[in-house]
Amino acid sequence: MPETVVKARIDKWLWAVRLFKTRSLAAEAVKAGKVKVNGEAVKPAFEVYPGLVVTIPRGVIKYQYRVIHAIEKRVSAPLVKEHCEDITPEEERLKGTVLEYMPAAFREKGTGRPTKKERRDLDDWMET
Repeated sequence: MPETVVKARIDKWLWAVRLFKTRSLAAEAVKAGKVKVNGEAVKPAFEVYPGLVVTIPRGVIKYQYRVIHAIEKRVSAPLVKEHCEDITPEEERLKGTVLEYMPAAFREKGTGRPTKKERRDLDDWMET
């Protein structure tokens, strides 16, 4: 069992509980303000401790995790549940499944391929 500490840097903790593939990716996400602790953006050196709620956006879903133990060494996948608890609301999880089945754009059957102008209009619409 890895040694648990009272506090750990958030970038190390995110990497240790396998929420990010590398520590540098975790640090970049924290620096960009994407990772929030109890609803506030933090710096990579912020120290997490048990009881904090960490929010990480992945696409349209905002995953929430509760810190159970602060660790700095990476653990195997089965041991992750001993160090963090996934508390993402069910409504957030449903966002991903709803978007899977929605068409990216609707086009009347039998209208053929879009013209160059229609394609540009579709691209402009998809960017917004």
